[in-house]
Amino acid sequence: MALKERRDVERPDSRVRGRDPRAADALAAFKRLAGVDGAGARERDVNELRSSGRCRVRAARNDGRRGGGRRVCAGRTGFVRVRGFVTRLSTCTRSAGRWSGAEAVFRSMAEKSLVSWNAILMGFGMHGRGEQALRLFDEMLGAGIAEPDAVTYLAVLCGCNHAGLVDDGLRVFKSMKVAPNVKHYGTIVDLLGRAGRLCEAHEVITSMPSGIEPDAVLWQTLLGACKTHSHIELAELASNKLRDMGSNGDGDYVLLSNVYAAKERWSDVDRVRDEMVRNDVRKTPGFSYTEIEGVAHKFLNGDKGHERWEAIYRKLDEIGSRIKGLGYVPDVSNVLHDIGEEEKENALYHHSEKLAIAFGLISTKDCAPIHVIKNLRICGDCHTVAKFISKAYNRVIVVRDRARFHQFEGGECSCGDYW
Repeated sequence: MALKERRDVERPDSRVRGRDPRAADALAAFKRLAGVDGAGARERDVNELRSSGRCRVRAARNDGRRGGGRRVCAGRTGFVRVRGFVTRLSTCTRSAGRWSGAEAVFRSMAEKSLVSWNAILMGFGMHGRGEQALRLFDEMLGAGIAEPDAVTYLAVLCGCNHAGLVDDGLRVFKSMKVAPNVKHYGTIVDLLGRAGRLCEAHEVITSMPSGIEPDAVLWQTLLGACKTHSHIELAELASNKLRDMGSNGDGDYVLLSNVYAAKERWSDVDRVRDEMVRNDVRKTPGFSYTEIEGVAHKFLNGDKGHERWEAIYRKLDEIGSRIKGLGYVPDVSNVLHDIGEEEKENALYHHSEKLAIAFGLISTKDCAPIHVIKNLRICGDCHTVAKFISKAYNRVIVVRDRARFHQFEGGECSCGDYW
């Protein structure tokens, strides 16, 4: 293949892999690849699988399913191998919030490779289905078809982590038949930290075997747990470790600031913020996406830039009245600023995920599911509001935050309020 022809194949592929943030463009790029034949067929094999992967990240669910069902001729080199393609479909399906459908796809596979087992196990893990992940893991071991590898154990540990199954997670970790790496240790730190066992989490970091050095992610994980459980001493220790390692991410500062704010140590909050200014560190703004009729709509906190912002805010007023009638009380503890209670309620009122959900309500048919992608961790109040909305409006709401999926239905969340 000539160099120019090869670039013609790779350019749309770079969009499919997600360098261009527009999901519609990625899918269009994938569709253009259908014209490649002969010598370009192997590139198309890879691109088509990656297109399915982009569908899951951008929640372009219908296109993902259409891609999953395709069996494309590839000229002289044959066609895409079905097993690998169904694995990608399984990944696409469970990542769009349809974990039960993903298991049905997985069960329908005549041959299940290690990659297939890992994909479905990670799907259960991301949805907080820790008990199902453990059950499937036992089934995999009993079948004797595939030996678990490092990814398998990581997937099961993630399931235990998101479901709060601390003892099960520790048991699986201690039974590993492959050498654990820093990601496995990181999951255990997160598992213990979420459960409030912060000293044990710190001990895991400091007692890692030689050859595995604690990285910034481990200390950030501990710092995040300290924020959740308001442990100032360990938060300061983790923050100092991150500073010594040269980490300068905005999250390092924000988490420590939030620990101080939770204890109303406003002078320390100001000190951390001043340090951010000196080091030219800017806080990543929270934003949320929702997709309506193939168009992605982005919302920032307090956003009034959308063409329908007035209708969105009217819907928010209606939502507030309706869910307060069901018992909702704003959780102002999530607003870590030195301001009055009324101002805190107003700040909560306009979080980006609430705007996205309100827009979904006014833009879709009754009973249609609403899907939202959030770049940060969903806050406790937004989580509570989403539960009330799912009950008040009889909607299924799927929120994908930076850590996991939350599926709200009938006033409950798939995470069991543990995330």
